[in-house]
Amino acid sequence: MAAPSDLAFDPWDPAFLADPYPAYAELRALGRVLHYEPTDQWLVPHHPDVSALLRDRRLGRTYQHRFTHEDFGRTAPPPEHEPFHTLNDHGMLDLEPPDHTRIRRLVSKAFTPRTVERLAPYVRRLAGDLVSRLVEAGGGDLLKDVAEPLPVAVIAEMLGVPEADRALLRPWSADICGMYELNPSQETAHQAVRASAEFSDYLRELIATRRKEPGEDLISGLIAAHDEGDRLTEQEMISTCVLLLNAGHEATVNATVNGWWALFRHPDQLAALRADHSLVPSAVEELMRYDTPLQLFERWVLDEIEIDGTTIPRGAEIAMLFGSANHDPAVFDAPEKLDLTRRDNPHISFSAGIHYCIGAPLARIELAASMAALLEQAPTLRLAAGPRRKPNFVIRGLEGLSVEIG
Repeated sequence: MAAPSDLAFDPWDPAFLADPYPAYAELRALGRVLHYEPTDQWLVPHHPDVSALLRDRRLGRTYQHRFTHEDFGRTAPPPEHEPFHTLNDHGMLDLEPPDHTRIRRLVSKAFTPRTVERLAPYVRRLAGDLVSRLVEAGGGDLLKDVAEPLPVAVIAEMLGVPEADRALLRPWSADICGMYELNPSQETAHQAVRASAEFSDYLRELIATRRKEPGEDLISGLIAAHDEGDRLTEQEMISTCVLLLNAGHEATVNATVNGWWALFRHPDQLAALRADHSLVPSAVEELMRYDTPLQLFERWVLDEIEIDGTTIPRGAEIAMLFGSANHDPAVFDAPEKLDLTRRDNPHISFSAGIHYCIGAPLARIELAASMAALLEQAPTLRLAAGPRRKPNFVIRGLEGLSVEIG
């Protein structure tokens, strides 16, 4: 088995971050599972394995429902990180049944197909307004002017966050999500802890307000469900709201700018899309596959498993490489080719199994709405300057994408 020094896979190398997909091909050629010493993780790069493991109950997002840190051979997080871990560990993404089942059942009521479809006119209207302002200005930063404000406004509206407070949400979210990168620095951890404490305090006050003055929002709905017997602790409520904000916009923001950057690099595909707007739904799926916003998803091994003759012991950590799985030639025909007409597209950008993204239908509506608005109102949109890529691996995105109306 190759040593890490022999691999092009290096999550901290700017060249790798610019284009990780050749390194993924190298990983897939090496085998179905590879131990990566710098993070002490088992990398899984093939689509069939990733898809199966996402549904394997021998793996878990947490182990604390079955083991202590000591039992599991892991060191407890440092006490100074407690605000982050309290917030993170009570969200349904990092819970396992029965707690996960209980919370997801409550939250899923806000994401039924009928509820999401009712939001569609609001999403399309907001996307149209944002793009109109971009056009009036002759261009700008597609990330800050369209990609970011759209999903943040939608999830804030669902949660019932007052419009005057919404500017606080994205910075808190960005700082918290820094902790999901591999081996985060002390400064990253410090920012995540501070943001976790501030966001939690804000939501605690908002929940108290909604108890006195309930509305039609999701927070009011969770409070009502609790009062009717579906138990949800205040911490679970806070963690759920933060998760919905973070997960409810990070993927959409990054998929939007990653997608347009890919389109600008493939003018033939952009021209085809401009000529036929009915391609928008398949374009959304293909762009999510082609440059995946969430590159890696981690799971703990709760009970020993075997992959291709390699035994992965209990207590180990699996790193499922979504970006690699979405470029697996065993599943996708010509995976390195951007093909907006691709029909057979079982990408796993929204995960799978019990942790499948509950907001995927809403994310698809948001992505389609912003794309359609840009195609209709800015048919001559073009790149104004090369993009600035974020120095992150797990959550893949750009610092900005400068565009102009040509």
